[in-house]
Amino acid sequence: MSQQTDLFIPGNVCAPEAQARTSHLGIGAHQDDLEFMAFHGISTCYEQAGAWFSGITCTDGAGSARAGAFADKTDAEMQQIRLQEQRRAAELGQYSFMAQLGFSSAQVKDPEGREELVDQLERYLLMTQPEVLYTHNPADQHASHVAVFHAVMAALQRVPPYSRPKKVYGCEVWRDLDWLSPEDKVALDVSGHPELAKKLNACFESQIAGGKDYGQAVLGRRRANATFYDSHSVDTVDQLWFAMDLTPLIEEDAPTIRKFVDAKLDRFRESVRELL
Repeated sequence: MSQQTDLFIPGNVCAPEAQARTSHLGIGAHQDDLEFMAFHGISTCYEQAGAWFSGITCTDGAGSARAGAFADKTDAEMQQIRLQEQRRAAELGQYSFMAQLGFSSAQVKDPEGREELVDQLERYLLMTQPEVLYTHNPADQHASHVAVFHAVMAALQRVPPYSRPKKVYGCEVWRDLDWLSPEDKVALDVSGHPELAKKLNACFESQIAGGKDYGQAVLGRRRANATFYDSHSVDTVDQLWFAMDLTPLIEEDAPTIRKFVDAKLDRFRESVRELL
């Protein structure tokens, strides 16, 4: 395991136990990605004895936007600030463990440079063998997010089929997934534990002070998703987060990623054309 990795275990258990009991695993590019995109898993496991959420953040936070009280912070200082923010969120959310791998964004975005990331993700997937995995989706707008998606898929392909997650969700962050056709869109109910959601979002003060109030934006998107999800029915939940079901990409005879995404784009294109 890389010397850069920060492994934080909020509970009083050893690392092997914290990893083995993981039922829901989130793998994100940046500190705060998990709290925004994988809250479904965090909320599902919160205060549950038989379900545990664990998180993996791949990059070091050095490239964060900064303003106000954080305007003069160096990259090294921002790394430590963001690391501690992520630890605080893991403690509040009662994660089984939180691993921050400390790769630079440049490493992650380089197909050759991220081989070590794939190696580490493979080890974590083998140690945890979660039932549900949350990560970024291939249609995300952020290059680092898409790079982490590719790393996760590469790592999953190395894991024996019987040890792979039963469900893999590619979640929206930088570009929503409202455009997906109904048959391609997974609507994750994130209406549970609303106070926890607010507290988790507030952990990332360096980003909010840096001019991006992600916390309010995420809550707004969750509410908008629920309201605009179906025009012909009354709302039954007040917060939804959208995802792609990536599970077909780890099954036998899986399509290529390009064909997988093209099929969704084609359905979207046809749905628009049908109403013209």
